Amino acid sequence: MSDAHRRRRRFRLPLAGLFLLFLLGSAARADSGDPWAPFDAPWFDQVGISDGLPHSVTTAIAQDRDGLIWIGTMGGLVRYDGYRLQVFGAGSGKAPGLPDAYVRSLLALPDGSLLIGTNTGGVARFEQADNSFRVYPVGAGGLSDRKIYALGEDHAGGVWIATENGLNHLDLRTDAIRRVDTGPDTSPRNFSVLQDRHGNLWLGNNNGLFVHRAGSDAFVRPSTPDGPAAAVLGNQIWSVMQDREGRLWAGSVQAGAAYRDTDGRWHGVPGFSGYPDGARHSTVRDLLQTAGGAVWIATDGGGVLEYTPGDAGVRRIDHDPAVPSSLPGDSVRALLRDRSGNIWAATDLGVAHHNPQARIAFSLLPSPLEGNALSDTNVHSIFVDSRGRIWLGLGAGHIDVIDLKAGRMRHLHLDGSQTQRDVRSLAEVDGSIWVGTQGLARIDPDTLAIADSVLPALHDKPVLSLRRDGTHLLIGTYDGLYRYDTRSGTLEHASHVPSDPASLASDTVRYIAQVGDDWWYGTSRGLSIARGDSLPRRFINLRHRADDSASLPQDLIGSISRGPHGQVWVSTFDGLGIVDPPVDGESWRFRTVGPAQGLSSNKVTAVLADDHGRFWASLSNGVARIDGDTHEAISLGTRDGLHIASYVNVAAARAPGGELLFGGLGGLTVIRPHWQPSAVATTPLAITNAVVNGVAMPFGKLPASGAKVTLDRGNRNLRLDFALLDYQVPMETAYSYRMDGLDEDWTNIPKGSLPSAIYTSLPHGQYRLRLRAATRGLQPRTVETDLALAVKPRWYETTLSRVVAALLLAALIATLVHLRTLYLGRQAAQLQRQVDERTRDLLVANRRLDELASTDGLTGVYNRRRFLELARLERERAQAGPSCIALFDLDRFKLINDTHGHLAGDAVIRGAIEVIRQHCRQGDLVGRYGGEEFVLCLPDTPLSLAREIAERICAALAATTVNHDGRPIPVTASIGIAALRPGESIEQWLSRADKALYEAKRAGRNRCAVAS
Repeated sequence: MSDAHRRRRRFRLPLAGLFLLFLLGSAARADSGDPWAPFDAPWFDQVGISDGLPHSVTTAIAQDRDGLIWIGTMGGLVRYDGYRLQVFGAGSGKAPGLPDAYVRSLLALPDGSLLIGTNTGGVARFEQADNSFRVYPVGAGGLSDRKIYALGEDHAGGVWIATENGLNHLDLRTDAIRRVDTGPDTSPRNFSVLQDRHGNLWLGNNNGLFVHRAGSDAFVRPSTPDGPAAAVLGNQIWSVMQDREGRLWAGSVQAGAAYRDTDGRWHGVPGFSGYPDGARHSTVRDLLQTAGGAVWIATDGGGVLEYTPGDAGVRRIDHDPAVPSSLPGDSVRALLRDRSGNIWAATDLGVAHHNPQARIAFSLLPSPLEGNALSDTNVHSIFVDSRGRIWLGLGAGHIDVIDLKAGRMRHLHLDGSQTQRDVRSLAEVDGSIWVGTQGLARIDPDTLAIADSVLPALHDKPVLSLRRDGTHLLIGTYDGLYRYDTRSGTLEHASHVPSDPASLASDTVRYIAQVGDDWWYGTSRGLSIARGDSLPRRFINLRHRADDSASLPQDLIGSISRGPHGQVWVSTFDGLGIVDPPVDGESWRFRTVGPAQGLSSNKVTAVLADDHGRFWASLSNGVARIDGDTHEAISLGTRDGLHIASYVNVAAARAPGGELLFGGLGGLTVIRPHWQPSAVATTPLAITNAVVNGVAMPFGKLPASGAKVTLDRGNRNLRLDFALLDYQVPMETAYSYRMDGLDEDWTNIPKGSLPSAIYTSLPHGQYRLRLRAATRGLQPRTVETDLALAVKPRWYETTLSRVVAALLLAALIATLVHLRTLYLGRQAAQLQRQVDERTRDLLVANRRLDELASTDGLTGVYNRRRFLELARLERERAQAGPSCIALFDLDRFKLINDTHGHLAGDAVIRGAIEVIRQHCRQGDLVGRYGGEEFVLCLPDTPLSLAREIAERICAALAATTVNHDGRPIPVTASIGIAALRPGESIEQWLSRADKALYEAKRAGRNRCAVAS
């Protein structure tokens, strides 16, 4: 870390103190037992202004009884379910809100309510029973001051309140507030308060730390030895925390932090306690113990300091502008560990959360501001030398050397003719590190001095692969295979000869591996195997054959790896090929691992074996683990720590400790195959918002799993927002829902859409609504919740009304039959037969004519005339309620006809109508308006819901591909939506939808537009 970087970070320590802190932190990390600790920076997912926060400065975090996260900001209070931010601000007059939008502290109460301490408005209580705020009085019989610094439980039904002008106690059962006499030595200003597990009350005061011991009658200063800890406790104490082991921690305004061990002795935090050389430290805003036992110290301007008692120093976690996954800002005001194990940090640039469980994989990213970060984005090659150092060949001539023993990284750069060239391969031969780029370079492993272009014969040839063969260096290029004797300087060459099937399979040699005594060369046109000698006259060539499923899966080879049982695993661009080298003249027979076995992509760039008989493969879209026996594959997810999405380079190696390294487009992925996450509490799939018949349900009345919801006889509309409350990679969780008794199958929520279940105009009856969330990764799980739903019938749907209607109908039918019998009795038998025959013929003809006149022959939906008739009836019926019309026009349909023919155009029209039908509800009208235009009438539907339905159809069409004669044809549509206005004719209604449709066309197509 450079001095310029330290100045840029504005860390509130003098340079000497910061340098000491850095050295101590490095020593602590080196001794932590994890050699990768100096390189494994926490990955933070951020929530900021662009996501809906009302203010960038976040000040407090709490998790309520139901698992929802509450975030205090300088601009209001926020409720967060991992997808939706609901903001509560100051009161508007009709409904009391927060007494002050600047939230300083939060405390979640066991009954589900929330206490909010504000900057100038005192304390408010949010009641989930009716989503209301209740403000506690200030003054006589109330709080000592309106400025609230901290809230703390007394573990007996009460809350301690630290204010600007005294300490208060609130009895939650009676709402009585009393003022606490803290004694003459304290200041009126109190920053923090904590009642420990022994009943002692600790007070962080403007005059230092004080304690009111259980059974005593006064606040006193704790006894402390001289030294850094005494300086901390005598300073203003902003934060106090008790860890799981019973240690008490105190953070000060200027003197750093200290902790009291379980034997009562106080200790300073090395490098962050006292005033070395007159230094002043950043204010400690909050303290938190992680699941692993380390303590996070949140500072105002210095990021987070991580310290474990007994370590030689602290580790700094801070903001890096070059790394979006770093801490958003260095001013950290609050910390929280939620029930899923995530660690949350409230900063001045939004709130962020980190999942410490996601550690099977981690990413080493590029940054010009950090010493232990990559110097370039793209990792082209990886090599581990004889000293255990890891060499990374990067883009633009960069080489990074990771020394795990020293806990640091060195950065090298090729100059001269090889500057700005990608470093595609590395090897160690004859005591030197050889670098394959545009030609060959050589690096002294001791001094790291670089010799440029050391082999003139290969000066201008890109070197794709390198491998040591004794004192020889095997060199794969686009121009064949070379073998160079590093001692004699002899250079031999082998290439592909089109007329010789036993020559090298291709001149493009991408990978070189030694399998026993044989040498395997992965080329762009198959495998070439050299028996015994690395550069023979004849090769055994293996290629893909379309008529042989046991041949090589594909000819473009990525990497080659030896399995524990002697098999050879070969990565190709059409899956993994597994082969047992044959003996006694047997044929080469490959087994293929691809999407059928669980791979998310068949484009496999590299494969490595771990120490447990499993294989790990880098793919074009991620990393997968393959069982060595069953060959079943599971893709890693973000919950496992995988953050680099794509891997296209043949860059993979095993680290000295057994970790697996893969180079990706964006950095280096380190896999810990031996690591197992610790168990965490089961995360619920919860309903976080509900709107019934247009009325939002209070949070305290939201249905839990197994509950029953009743819909009255109104418009029978229901919207449920739900979420898996683990707050881990929400975009990677798949959601679906199903209404048993109504839906035939599960409705899958598109990726990127908010998880919601929406139903309108539900028919009366008894249903069961099932909600489901599915996570991916090495430990996938599916979580379901359900609730019973009762929809009450309208008066004409009751049993009594149906019985009465049936009786009236029966009487009417009996009367009509009797009259008809009397009439027909007067007719002659012959005339009766003729009338009956003609009547039957006429009925058949009328039915056929009605069908032909009402439906579109191509799609089976209403034609324009019939649709307009029905739509007029809906317009007349809908004068008292909302209704909407949506016009659809297939984008660039003429181009489809011109390119693929009119039969393909008809197939596209039928496919589009089928997608629209799938998203229609009972009572919706669908018609073909003309050509490639369709129209959808949505009765009893407000504009917001109509737009949501139209956007779902638009997204579903965009995800649809119509296959005609084996050719995929993409389909998109532009949609115009118009809500019916009072007194508006059907023509006016359609005209406004048509204008909105053309607005969607002009805005770029494949979208929805709403009529003004």
